[in-house]
Amino acid sequence: VHAIKEALALALPSVQSQMENLAVDMGYTPGVLALFYKVAIGSGVAPLVIFMGVGAMTDFGPLLANPRTLLLGAAAQFGIFATVLGALTLNYFGLISFTLPQAAAIGIIGGADGPTAIYLSGKLAPELLGAIAVAAYSYMALVPLIQPPIMKALTTETERKIRMVQLRTVSKREKILFPVVLLLLVALLLPDAAPLLGMFCFGNLMRESGVVERLSDTVQNGLINIVTIFLGLSVGAKLVADKFLQPQTLGILLLGVIAFGIGTAAGVLMAKLLNLCSKNKINPLIGSAGVSAVPMAAR
Repeated sequence: VHAIKEALALALPSVQSQMENLAVDMGYTPGVLALFYKVAIGSGVAPLVIFMGVGAMTDFGPLLANPRTLLLGAAAQFGIFATVLGALTLNYFGLISFTLPQAAAIGIIGGADGPTAIYLSGKLAPELLGAIAVAAYSYMALVPLIQPPIMKALTTETERKIRMVQLRTVSKREKILFPVVLLLLVALLLPDAAPLLGMFCFGNLMRESGVVERLSDTVQNGLINIVTIFLGLSVGAKLVADKFLQPQTLGILLLGVIAFGIGTAAGVLMAKLLNLCSKNKINPLIGSAGVSAVPMAAR
């Protein structure tokens, strides 16, 4: 029995799926947590629904009024690339073994986005899903402790006191067209990201259209909370001791906090760089919100 368990743990996801189907044909039924995982994460539905809720909560007005702030979010993604390189470096020196897909899945922790981390790790490295999800959500919760020291170290008191105002009023037409144009661009340039961004844009369109307020309110509150419960149960089902208590887990936790730190620093430094060539100053502190730990980083 032990040998069978080890073989299944090392098998490809397709082989595991075939073995599960064979067990069902033999009369064995999966438990409730296995069903939650299959429906919520195995199919990719839960992260997509959560993204729809996040889209419904997002106001793109300040971004459309000051498009330069888009660069702050882009700069914060340096944490992702640094984490991928860090994981591959650990593997190169023989400290902790990570494959390239595993390194890429770990790197997404630097984006500070739980649903994205779960969605990507479920596709690239399902065996690390539990550890990656725990690291992503743990550091998202610890944003108020991780970010302030970095933000304070990289800014002066004068910079922290910069007052920002919205440069112009954004029309309703702009707010409605933005998610539509964004979805088209993503579908053309990054089709693999279209499911996540598509649901995000759909949720935002519900918010900005103003014609489905009841549905928008449900997506922002009730639906996203319910799906989060099932998502947590599904991730918890993957936290089996013999898989979680491994050297890889310590590496993931270490790389995760480094990713958050680099992402925060890159966002702040990008804001300082933009201030060198602009009259309309940006408070560098908002650069840390490029780390998309919603809503803690923005707060």
